[in-house]
Amino acid sequence: MPSRRRSTTSARQAPSKTTRLSRVLAGAEERARATPLDAFRLARRKWLASERIDMGALADELGVGRATLFRWVGSRELLLGEIIWSVQQPFIERARAEVKGHGPAYVAEVCERVMRATLSFPPLRRFIERDPEYALRVLTSKSSTVQSHNIEATRAGLEEQVAAGHLRPTLPLDTLAFVIVRLAEAFVYADVISGREPAVDQAAAAIRVLLGGT
Repeated sequence: MPSRRRSTTSARQAPSKTTRLSRVLAGAEERARATPLDAFRLARRKWLASERIDMGALADELGVGRATLFRWVGSRELLLGEIIWSVQQPFIERARAEVKGHGPAYVAEVCERVMRATLSFPPLRRFIERDPEYALRVLTSKSSTVQSHNIEATRAGLEEQVAAGHLRPTLPLDTLAFVIVRLAEAFVYADVISGREPAVDQAAAAIRVLLGGT
């Protein structure tokens, strides 16, 4: 009798071989629904591969309705803006870590490095070449998430320099950050805006003077 009880207890404690993963793999249970982050990751992979982002096709691939996808991301333009910012943000972080010094020269060099990295990034260049007007709307319009993120990042960098006593701006930081970003856009995307060659060095020089440098 004791041995029988031990056998029953062991049987009860034996782990089940059926898991949720095994049921999903076997098709016995539906996979969990996609999330907004899944949508972002899939769209980002497509954009980096220079594929056109079609919202209907993206929704189908994710297994959700178009209305759900739009509720998640807002619009195609806003989704593209977040994708492009996810590329630009590391450029800014790397430039801030690598550039030495402080004050106007430091800020100008950080901006210059970010502008050069942005200008030379192949997926972004192909995105602009495919439809310049649409690309500019995504990159530089007042409703653009790319522009707003860039202004926020620029302001944060200026604020650090001011707090450390390396900058004494004559303009409010919000205004100064906006002007720097707009100036950078004008020079980086000069070929699209005015048919002129991009001139990153001139943009950096203008930013340095704007901040009171030489």
